[in-house]
Parts: sequence; structure tokens; C-alpha cells
Amino acid sequence: MKHLLILLIVAFTTFSCAQEKRPLLGETEFQKEINAEYKDASKSPLKAKDRKNFQGLDFFEFDSTYVVIAKLVLTPDSKWFKMKTTTSRVSMERVYGVISFQINKNKYSLNVYQGQDLMKEAGYENYLFLPFLDNTNGETSYGGGRYIDLRIPKSTDLVIDFNKAYNPYCAYNDKYSCPIVPRGNRIDEKIEAGVKAFKKQ
Repeated sequence: MKHLLILLIVAFTTFSCAQEKRPLLGETEFQKEINAEYKDASKSPLKAKDRKNFQGLDFFEFDSTYVVIAKLVLTPDSKWFKMKTTTSRVSMERVYGVISFQINKNKYSLNVYQGQDLMKEAGYENYLFLPFLDNTNGETSYGGGRYIDLRIPKSTDLVIDFNKAYNPYCAYNDKYSCPIVPRGNRIDEKIEAGVKAFKKQ
């Protein structure tokens, strides 16, 4: 009888945990990974009240139109400058290069940045930063623009997947200091890909 009771307790506990740990939403690996990160209290930029009932971010539907092959032209003589952020802090950045690509037959050129402090951190030595604005900002996406993480390529070709565009942390919590997207990094059409605007609790 005692063994049966223990088995029932274990089974109930296992069932309860399974009920609580519902899988997070996400159609792609990127979506699943970012949802898992934002659910994790040790990593999430979300405020506690927003994380409490968090089941997943809102995403545009994956669209291969927004996966482009860009040509990268390096700018080795570019100077470090103070990129403004949403607080009084400044981020030391330089233009690592200029990428050129087409979306819907429209041609664009955007600056890709490298952070002076970040490049000194283990695992981020070849990290590049692509902040951009587009015509969804303030409507279906965050008003301040979005970011894409990149790595230094081995050739002049660079894959840009706008389906992996994400919001700055300050879109979720004003305690963060986020680089402000330079006005020149604008795409003059709607990039309906990546993370949508966040609806706070």
C-alpha cells in the first residue's frame, strides 16, 4: 500500500509538471529559441508581470522573400564613434562594412556595425550588428526599429534573414539601454518578417 501511494504521488507530480511546462510557440528554430530565452527569468528582458503569463512573442509569418544574399563591402578605415542609445550611455561602434541587396526588386544599402566592447568578449569576436528601420515601425513592429545579429563572413556574400529580426530589449523594459537605429539604415518598404511589436501586460 505504501509503495502504491508513493507511485501515485510521483505520477501526480510528473503530470502536474508536464501541465505547467507547456511548449512555447514558434514555427522556426529562431522563434522557439527566442521564446525560450524570454521565458527564462535569468535571461529574459521582460518585466516579471509580462513574463508571468508569457507564452511566446508575436511573429510575422516566415517568408523566404526576406532571406537575401547581400554583398558586403568592407570599410577598414572607418573610425570609432559614439552611437547614441535610449539612455545617456553611448556605445562605441564603427561601420564594419556596407551591405547591398534587393527586396522585391528594390535596391538597398545599409551599414553593418561592430561594437568596440563586444568584440573583446569571448564568443563575440566576429559579431556584427545590423540595426534597421522600415515602414512597419510604429504599426505592426516596434517603433524604434529592429536588430539582426550577424557574423563576419568568410567571403563578400552575407546571408541576411529578416525573419530573424528582433526588438531591442528596451521595447520590453525601459531599464535597458539600447542603441538607436541610425536614420540612414532605413528600408523604404514594409519588412513583414521577424518579431512584431510587443503588447505589454
